[in-house]
Amino acid sequence: MPNTILKTLIASIAFIGATAQAQIALPYTKLGSTGDVEVRKGGFGSAAYKDPKNPNRFYALTDRGPNADSANKGEKIFVIPSYSPTLGHFEFSEDGKSIKLLKAIKLKRPDGKPITGLPNPEGYGATGEKAVSPEGKELGVDEYGIDTEGLVVLEDGSFWVSDEYGPHIAKFNAEGVQQERISPLGFKNEGRKLPAVFATRRPNRGMEGLTITPDGKTLVGIMQSTMFNPSKDDLNRTVTRIVAFDLDTGKTKQYLYRQEKKNNSNSEILALSNTKFLVNERDGKFFGKDEEVQKHVYLIDLADATDVSDTDESKNGKMVNGKTLEQSSWEELEAAGIKPVSKKLVVDLVKELNYPHEKFEGMWLKDDKTLAVINDDDFTISSSKEGKVSQKILPATKKIDANTVYFVPVDLPKE
Repeated sequence: MPNTILKTLIASIAFIGATAQAQIALPYTKLGSTGDVEVRKGGFGSAAYKDPKNPNRFYALTDRGPNADSANKGEKIFVIPSYSPTLGHFEFSEDGKSIKLLKAIKLKRPDGKPITGLPNPEGYGATGEKAVSPEGKELGVDEYGIDTEGLVVLEDGSFWVSDEYGPHIAKFNAEGVQQERISPLGFKNEGRKLPAVFATRRPNRGMEGLTITPDGKTLVGIMQSTMFNPSKDDLNRTVTRIVAFDLDTGKTKQYLYRQEKKNNSNSEILALSNTKFLVNERDGKFFGKDEEVQKHVYLIDLADATDVSDTDESKNGKMVNGKTLEQSSWEELEAAGIKPVSKKLVVDLVKELNYPHEKFEGMWLKDDKTLAVINDDDFTISSSKEGKVSQKILPATKKIDANTVYFVPVDLPKE
């Protein structure tokens, strides 16, 4: 038996006592195909959230839909352009060995028409990405298009999502109809706004994580990676930002998070209290293929971190000695009196589970001692070196990637 498979089996057996089963795959059906590549109707792993009313249920979110990198810089291949980002409502079986989909909620415009995942036009949150078909045909844009990545579900079934375009934070009712969209410049130049600096987000690395404080008053979002502020050149690529949005006043606060490696990703944030949160930090590597793979969960605290909000609301935000925060070294930031959020390692998924996926993007607390995590399977497609759509195969298992929930014991602070 190969060593990697043996290690995976041992890791799985070790956690059987924590839950009925250490890992459970989500159900899926075939969505379509391109050439001989199967596209599965999965994708439920960009974010997850515990059902506020039923601990045996959870919600999981897709992103903008089946897409892959083109050979042409700045292009994305959209295999099914009409796909609407979807929120899934799931339930664990009584024996804890399977998961069933209760409802799939497609996102819709205020008029009830479907929202697609196609890029936004200029003035609406455009990232400069161009959407093309597998044959290379341009597919256009969608002013309501959204690349859903973060999720908060409220008790009445309505929900907030954050995205990678604007970045936007959008509110939907329980049936998936948009009620509000908050963007750095205001959606359609109106309504409540995020700080203007967030429009400098790096394309395809926008606001990946979203949560709400236990008092229900503040949305807290985290950017995936260092923003291109003011451009992609000469940056400290371990700096990323957290934003807190007061739902009553619309006022915001900003904090810095220090990543472990350049170009890492923060894909999820989960509130434990009004100042303490769990965040994930990962690279894009695969266990079973790459060296020094990182899939971590950290406990962070905003209590002693510096609010780096810009009182002038300029497009590049607060400056340090004439440089943006993203251009500044940690030594320069410290000299300016700026402290990032504190962080403490809570879980190493590679060490605990030999986690086989490159993407770890959703998590919630199954109970106060068990963390549930889920991967984004990208609808089981990827890109070949030549920019063609290919099947997404996990190096460690040699199987097609699949949305899978894993359970990990955690020891968290009591307050």
